Amino acid sequence: MSPTTRGVLEMGSAMSLLGSIGYFVLLSGLAPLDVVFWRCGFGLLTLALICTALGLWRRPSVPELGLAVLGGVAIVLNWVLLFGAYNRASVAVATAVYNLQPFLLMGLGVVFFGERLSAARLAWVALAFAGVLLIVQARPSAGYVGGSFTLGVLMALAAAALWAVAAVVAKRLSGMPAPLIALIQVGVGVLMLAPFARFEALPQTTLGWMPLVVLGVVHTGLMYALMYAGVQRLPTALQGGLSFLYPVVAIGVDRLALGHALAPLQWLGAAAILLGAGGLVRASRRGP
Repeated sequence: MSPTTRGVLEMGSAMSLLGSIGYFVLLSGLAPLDVVFWRCGFGLLTLALICTALGLWRRPSVPELGLAVLGGVAIVLNWVLLFGAYNRASVAVATAVYNLQPFLLMGLGVVFFGERLSAARLAWVALAFAGVLLIVQARPSAGYVGGSFTLGVLMALAAAALWAVAAVVAKRLSGMPAPLIALIQVGVGVLMLAPFARFEALPQTTLGWMPLVVLGVVHTGLMYALMYAGVQRLPTALQGGLSFLYPVVAIGVDRLALGHALAPLQWLGAAAILLGAGGLVRASRRGP
């Protein structure tokens, strides 16, 4: 299996898992900051087990550690903002807006890695972007809108910018094992958020803990190990294309698990995103 094919499988699997995260965030019933704290805690334990099982422990250099910590700050703030956006707009709308991050990511790829963007890549990205706009325009049919919709959109946009920063940092850390990068970053999250976590508001039942455990084990330990491995193997344009799987899965979960009906424009937008993502993958494989 070629590195590119393996990277596509890893990144595609990670984005598909990520699409269900909104359901478990809302199911937990906790404030976004508390959800992120427990996600980091359970994720830290899971990634420690992964690093031990695969023999990935090693001492990072000072520059590597600094970059990993920077990425950790970005990714933790990203989670807090995105989870907060879920409560101000629907999961589907917040996720769609959040997925403007491929454009930011490709721009950073041009600036920091000298990557070229062909006319074909830009055309496919434009199609996917049109799909995102269609989804956002259908917000009255998204099923629920709580709090300030505009603030939710801005929070999702800020989260997208932070995700792009974290992805660039991960690419700079190509010499470090992906699970070890993720472990350092969730460790940063535990330290950042522990002073603010509300330990008096802990779940009182096993079922209440379930969403937090799933968020930590599946959506953090497993998903970020897969995602960072894919990021290290793929050009940023191809990463951007695969990341469009995330909103499509999220919209499906929003409908099937949360019962939020999709408007026709949302279905059209999802189709445009999928077509744009597929076209971008093919264009990236052919090169600049």
